[in-house]
Amino acid sequence: MDELLKIKDEALSQIEEVSTLKELNDLRVFYLGKKGLMQAAMKSMKDMSKDERASFGQVSNKVKQEITQSIEEKKEALEEAEMNAQLLEEDIDITLPSNALPLGSLHPLSVVKNDLEELFLGMGYQVAEGPEVESDHFNFELMNLPQGHPARDMQDTFYIDEKTLMRTHTSPVQAHTLLAAKGKGPIKVICPGKTYRRDDDDATHSHQFMQCEGLVVDKNVTMADLKGTLEVFAKKMFGEKRKIRLRPSYFPFTEPSVEVDISCHNCEGKGCPMCKHTGWIEILGAGMVNPRVLEMCGFDSTVYQGFAFGIGLERVAMLKYGIDNIREFYNDDLRFLNQFTRKG
Repeated sequence: MDELLKIKDEALSQIEEVSTLKELNDLRVFYLGKKGLMQAAMKSMKDMSKDERASFGQVSNKVKQEITQSIEEKKEALEEAEMNAQLLEEDIDITLPSNALPLGSLHPLSVVKNDLEELFLGMGYQVAEGPEVESDHFNFELMNLPQGHPARDMQDTFYIDEKTLMRTHTSPVQAHTLLAAKGKGPIKVICPGKTYRRDDDDATHSHQFMQCEGLVVDKNVTMADLKGTLEVFAKKMFGEKRKIRLRPSYFPFTEPSVEVDISCHNCEGKGCPMCKHTGWIEILGAGMVNPRVLEMCGFDSTVYQGFAFGIGLERVAMLKYGIDNIREFYNDDLRFLNQFTRKG
């Protein structure tokens, strides 16, 4: 018994004096390990009587608990001290100015696309998407461009095989939407996406470009509805002072068809080099959906009418931001893209 109490007093005294976790662990092994002092003291129990073993066991368990508890308390104290010392070494002055992290920004074409989607979603339209690799049937035939039609020559198409191509416009999405409706309106969708044509790249043309087509099909839809929609588009995208005018044109999938101009924002319609002194800038094509297109897509053209329009996103972005070369959109020049970095 005296030996156990002596071991306890020595252990508690030494535990109190240690200053590192390694020293504390060494003491734990020395006193409580398999070859430690407590285990050695326990070997003397074999020479004791039954009553003595019971008393000795109770005392030894109590001594072990006290030493163990002392070690745990010391361990917590040393770990806390170690953490505080580390925090002092790694002290950070939070009053110092931070290093500014470079922020990315949306590409100008993404900005225009998002603005168009937000505008038309607010007007009750839905966003429709379709494949960029399209069949001749959807890209041309359902758009009233049958085999041999001269207007096909205007498209300069990338053909994959005789019946498969890279879509030349987003109009095939309209055909998919009309067929999915199975002859029942109303339909109000916009179809933004990439299109492809075999074109020589220059300041105003690219073999890959983006379009956003719109389609409305319902009963009693008129050209006045189309004009009102385009006026809202022009004012929201280019400013409340913008006006539009419609000029007769031709597209196989609309009849009648129009080219749409907006008043020049640079000269307010008075005439300048930007608008070639006309006061107007061509912006998009539109028209009433050709009855034949409606019929081929399963709609009764005597009941339903509709209008469609096609907006070139590069064209809108160039006018909106004063960009004079379409190739800037695809060069990945940070000096150009950084002009559209978010502010604030």
